[in-house]
Amino acid sequence: MRTVCGSFPTGVTVITSGGERTDAATTVNSFTSVSLEPPLVLFCLHRGSRLRGPLEESGSFVVDFLTHRQEQVAWRFAGRESAHLSEVPHHRTPNGLPVLTEALVFLECRVADEYDGGDHTIVLGEVIGLGTSAEEVDPLVFYRGGMRVLGAAGPEPVDV
Repeated sequence: MRTVCGSFPTGVTVITSGGERTDAATTVNSFTSVSLEPPLVLFCLHRGSRLRGPLEESGSFVVDFLTHRQEQVAWRFAGRESAHLSEVPHHRTPNGLPVLTEALVFLECRVADEYDGGDHTIVLGEVIGLGTSAEEVDPLVFYRGGMRVLGAAGPEPVDV
């Protein structure tokens, strides 16, 4: 299953949550947008994740989309023995949630609902804030068990 699903390239995100003393972060590639009206997104969180407690306490989270220069950050938050958020440049939203300072973009969300997903919980979030980087850089992509940089840009998309 892991090999087959690993053949689908995905963007790499770090989900952050918590407050000043309960900050936590974890790398996630199971992220997707769900709806524009209302603005909803989802991600899948392992039931044993270190993010579980801070997420339950705050009832909110931030999705940080990583740039190709943040591969080390992605790996640091991917393992069981993770980096501490204090070791990575970050700032806070007006609601006090941590945002990775060098992220490509971020979405600030309030937990709207949670669903059983086997050994994961599917977390549905309502977007309540967002931000983008002033710098235009390529995103970080996960494919076949490794971090990759998106290839050279192709032709402009065509509206159909």
